[in-house]
Amino acid sequence: MTYSFEQFCNDCHEALVNGADEGALDTVRGKLEKLLVNPDFVAETFTPDTPYGRRVLHHDPDTDFYILAHVQKKRPERGSIHSHGSSWAVYGNAWNATEMVVWRRTNPESDDHAELAIENEHAIHPGTARAYGPGVIHSTGQPDKAYVIRVTGTDLDKLPRFRFDPARDKILAEV
Repeated sequence: MTYSFEQFCNDCHEALVNGADEGALDTVRGKLEKLLVNPDFVAETFTPDTPYGRRVLHHDPDTDFYILAHVQKKRPERGSIHSHGSSWAVYGNAWNATEMVVWRRTNPESDDHAELAIENEHAIHPGTARAYGPGVIHSTGQPDKAYVIRVTGTDLDKLPRFRFDPARDKILAEV
């Protein structure tokens, strides 16, 4: 029997009901990889004609996590450098790849500007997923149109998050 979306939602709830520590996020990541290799789920969620953008597939009111389906435009250059503030995210690809760059701040947070250096670069290929904890600064790129499932700890649009303006060496709050 293939792993279903309903099972994934239940497993995420169970993993996150006592908090989103590293072990819980790793469980969500592993379960997402299991879901991403279910061809029925992928076919029900995405078609080549699925419009660009984001759709909410599930929200768990008890733990406040969201499961989102994204269709990302081809963007081989790096996107904006940002974080998800106090939330976390688990990214997984159904079709094509997402190139991820994880950044780290190299100067004290008390400075009025931010200096960043690349900490890690990797690709998330179809059937694979990666977890990023709160405050992780990252940027994404898609060498081709990408079909992504993202699980987040809350509605990120309601959180103070941060983006980095490399022209001004500033981390700017955004809501």
